[in-house]
Amino acid sequence: MYQYLLFDLDGTLTNPKEGITKSVQFALRHFGIEITDPDTLTPYIGPPLIPSFMDFHGLTHRQAEEALQVYRQRFESVGLFENKVLDGIPEMLCALKQKGRFIAVASSKPEAYVRRILEHFDLLQYFDEVVGASMDEKLSAKKDIINEALRRMGRASGDRDILMIGDRMHDVEGAKLCGLDSLGIYTGFAPEGELEKAGATYVFHTIKEMADFLLRDE
Repeated sequence: MYQYLLFDLDGTLTNPKEGITKSVQFALRHFGIEITDPDTLTPYIGPPLIPSFMDFHGLTHRQAEEALQVYRQRFESVGLFENKVLDGIPEMLCALKQKGRFIAVASSKPEAYVRRILEHFDLLQYFDEVVGASMDEKLSAKKDIINEALRRMGRASGDRDILMIGDRMHDVEGAKLCGLDSLGIYTGFAPEGELEKAGATYVFHTIKEMADFLLRDE
């Protein structure tokens, strides 16, 4: 069984839907784009925000950079904790630590935010390493985040003892580019079939299924 586990944050450990979608709504309003239903903004959850603003709402790169700053105005003060830990996650993390697993976070969210969220929800205690994006988003692609996690852990690409766990295709694709196995979990915002199509090594639909798998001794 895998001894090193890399977890995504949004949609994998927590449900950040309210905070992210309302902050994206706030940022788009700055450009005269009025979104009446923030539920339509769930595609923003997971991938880096600058390319998302460009892909989903046609902003130029300069506009997307500005949108990111406006987004953070709301997110840092309000949206950060409009978030909920998924049921069963603390118990699973505790059990994994008791089994001696090395547990890390590898998230495309800025690292400073990741640490604040984990600390706020009393999850930081379970993690041996926390890796996130840089605030300028120069470090934001999932492949680069995973590689940085491997560097800090003293491990190498292609290590068969490491598993990347996430809820979107970006997590799976990033793992493949780093030569790692991946576990896709449908607790987030991926449409059915996305994780299989991306090539996840394992796919589960519930926290219990995932926990049972990760806690196996063989």
